[in-house]
Amino acid sequence: MSRPSQPKLNTTDHNGVSVIQSQAHAATSSSSLPVSVAELQQVPQLVPANPSPGGGKALPPSKMKKPPADKDSEEYRQRRERNNLAVKKSRMRSKQKALDTQQRVNELKEENERLEAKIKLLSKELSVLKDLFLEHAHNLADNVQPPAGAEGSSPATNSTSTNGQ
Repeated sequence: MSRPSQPKLNTTDHNGVSVIQSQAHAATSSSSLPVSVAELQQVPQLVPANPSPGGGKALPPSKMKKPPADKDSEEYRQRRERNNLAVKKSRMRSKQKALDTQQRVNELKEENERLEAKIKLLSKELSVLKDLFLEHAHNLADNVQPPAGAEGSSPATNSTSTNGQ
């Protein structure tokens, strides 16, 4: 069962907004539909009279088109001066930021070189200390070992002979 199409009335209010109102068909209001559905069909809908491509959003003042100022006017000259000063300040800040960044890079490179030199020095020191330690350990091991001719008096042979008995 299809519903008959409802005629729509378009009116424009004082704000330039187009209002679409649908009139309920006479048969619809007398049918068995609940009253709330009939009332919903009579609720006005707001639609912009001139839909903009931006989705209906208002433009900020900076984006609104201004009438072109006369290039000889005082207002135009003042705006240009303010703009030129702003551009100068922006470029100076940009240059200063680049100089600060370059200075920081140079400082970090110097610190990196110092740290790498320190690593080399500590690595050499570690190598020397390892060599000293190993030499000392070998000297201790050589002093603790019994002479080669006194095998019978070594603790390893004594312990095996007592365990075997």
